[in-house]
Amino acid sequence: MKKAFYILFAAVCLFILSCSGQKYTDITILETTDLHGMLWPYDYTEKRSVDASLAAVHGYVRKVRAEHENVVLLDNGDNIQGQPSVYYYNFIDTLTPHMISRAFNYMNYDAASVGNHDIEAGHSVYDRLVSEYKFPLLAANAVHTSSGEPYFKPYAIITRKGVRIAVLGLITPAVPTWLPDELYSGISFMDMTETARKWMPVIQREKPDLIIGLFHSGWDRSRNISEEGINDENGSVSVAYNVPGFDIIFNGHDHRTANEFFVNSADDSVLILNGGSRAQSIARADVRIASGKTKGKKIMRISGEVVTVAGLAPDEEYIEKFRSDDEVIKAYVDRKIGKSVATVTSRDSYFGPSAFVDLIHSIQIDITGADVSFAAPLSFDVKIDEGDVTVGDMFKLYRFENMLYTMLLSGEEIRSYLEFSYAGWFNTMKSADDNLLRFREKDGAVMLTDGKAWLRNQPYNFDSASGIEYTVDVSKPEGARVKISGFTDGRAFDPKMSYKVAVNSYRGNGGGGHFTEGAGISGPDLRKRLLKSTDRDLRYYIMKSIEQSKIIDPRPGANWKVIPEDWVLKARSRDYALLFGK
Repeated sequence: MKKAFYILFAAVCLFILSCSGQKYTDITILETTDLHGMLWPYDYTEKRSVDASLAAVHGYVRKVRAEHENVVLLDNGDNIQGQPSVYYYNFIDTLTPHMISRAFNYMNYDAASVGNHDIEAGHSVYDRLVSEYKFPLLAANAVHTSSGEPYFKPYAIITRKGVRIAVLGLITPAVPTWLPDELYSGISFMDMTETARKWMPVIQREKPDLIIGLFHSGWDRSRNISEEGINDENGSVSVAYNVPGFDIIFNGHDHRTANEFFVNSADDSVLILNGGSRAQSIARADVRIASGKTKGKKIMRISGEVVTVAGLAPDEEYIEKFRSDDEVIKAYVDRKIGKSVATVTSRDSYFGPSAFVDLIHSIQIDITGADVSFAAPLSFDVKIDEGDVTVGDMFKLYRFENMLYTMLLSGEEIRSYLEFSYAGWFNTMKSADDNLLRFREKDGAVMLTDGKAWLRNQPYNFDSASGIEYTVDVSKPEGARVKISGFTDGRAFDPKMSYKVAVNSYRGNGGGGHFTEGAGISGPDLRKRLLKSTDRDLRYYIMKSIEQSKIIDPRPGANWKVIPEDWVLKARSRDYALLFGK
């Protein structure tokens, strides 16, 4: 009898403990970011298969969902720029639902933030996506200029097994620095920290169990975490420190990965995650929530991981689902628009005049009638082969969806602009034994990765000029290198006169600092210098130009050169090998 009693007593105690004790709910949150059109395991620009795409991401997501009951899938923006697959549905076929919305809906995303390159596509595209997505598109700091109310949804509440998860979306406020007004007419971009501080108490009144930041803004600990960094492009660290309440902050925009805990101003830890870019990896957070009848819900454990997706097999069902899209895009990029009598490569662009960049220069001047054109190699290492030129080749030649601006600059501002460009491009050489190009260095030596060096600046900031004759003397200090002798048509060049300049909209809005830091033109004044803009992206006009001419004969111009020429000749062969291998 005693034994039976004790067994019954123990069972009753266990029942009471189970009723009053804690229960656990495990949540897994996954984040993709900066896909830049990599929706299919194929690079439509380079016309080759790749090992990273949303198809592989979907395979990983399906695996996680099979293993875990409560999974949340988020995206952090910059998806509809970078590949012909998204350009086609942005601007060519605008009646079929966009491939990005069909792919994201198929994968059952729960929320996404807006990226600056998504805004770059213009109102007609991102407004359309808002209506096509079966989940909210978030950006609390993108507000109606007239009312100050959010243009997109500011936050979302996602529920998993009784657990309430709040997700606040923010976009980098530097959008106006890069894009023309017409792409975001009626929208203002507010400071991230100020906006997060405004919405945190609103979100907390929703009584969420977990608060997540979904910020299309980079993670950079070196940036100022005080209130000084107003409208910082990568302001995530300021929000994380100054606005307590976040449990996890997912980042994007800077194409880097991050996985660390960060202590905020309230001495609480925030998990920081960034999934990188182009479907190479995915950020993952695993959270355990404890709940009891008397204590409510409490976070017991948070862990983070950046999972490498590149190399995983693409999901077969995804591939089959979007096979017809793949065929449509391949037919689009393979369409012939003309012939080239020579092969051109961006590799020549780093050492002097090149056929690659001068093709852009000539078209920019033809379209605008400007006196001077500024342009740079927008891709580090690509070529267009002799023979048939296709639509896909144009994505190599001109990778971004920039408009073409015509602006007004003085002669001295043109020279200062070029001084700034070449300062970020060329070293000051003291002898023929020095490097011509500015490479990344460590302890005074050029850094090598797999035997190759990396440029200190981005190639798309290496602006040269057409329409004027000039030299760049790399034996002289920065700011005293560029000497302009006149226009290529024989006209005199006057530093005090004003001239029309053709330049892409990224640069014309201050991107890269050539106008602001180089030519010394302030933001408000820069807007006043704009004479006109094309209504379509520059790549569209380049394609139309080639279709009309049928034959292109790209040749490097002879309007500028780097001196001393004997130094440059010796340095070129060494630096070329460092950049591209022997």
